[in-house]
Amino acid sequence: MGAGKSSVGAALGRRLGWPFEDLDDRIQAREQRSIEQIFRLSGEPAFRQLEHAALGSLIAELGASAKVVAVGGGAFAQEKNAALLEAAGFSTIFLDAPVEELFRRCRQQPVDRPLRGDLDEFRRLYEARRPCYLKAGLRIDTAGKDVDRVAGEVIDSLGLR
Repeated sequence: MGAGKSSVGAALGRRLGWPFEDLDDRIQAREQRSIEQIFRLSGEPAFRQLEHAALGSLIAELGASAKVVAVGGGAFAQEKNAALLEAAGFSTIFLDAPVEELFRRCRQQPVDRPLRGDLDEFRRLYEARRPCYLKAGLRIDTAGKDVDRVAGEVIDSLGLR
């Protein structure tokens, strides 16, 4: 949360001329309710099932076409989702920053994040998920950087210029 997946993903898509999709947007469109509503009314386990199904269908639709996809931090921390991404051969990128900066970014956004909590809860969640995130093919430090700079670093690191 707060790493910049959606904003960097959109900028990356624009710069590469590739479509961009946020997995959360796909889930919300399918369910016709917000992520917060899904969490509140159905719980996190139900959300994770919806997330896995949405990721599977997105991967099946892609084929050989290029696309930038923002996958939520909780999605990548689920083994079955990470396995889907790995089996499909996609480049995975962990956008990282100090936990205090991530928390500050989340607080500045108008989006209600069901798992954000207070700083201590946020830190525990981040630390629990971080080993999963470190399995991504690429790690980009986003601390103190704007969206365009991070997108440029991703492009350079993946050799997409």
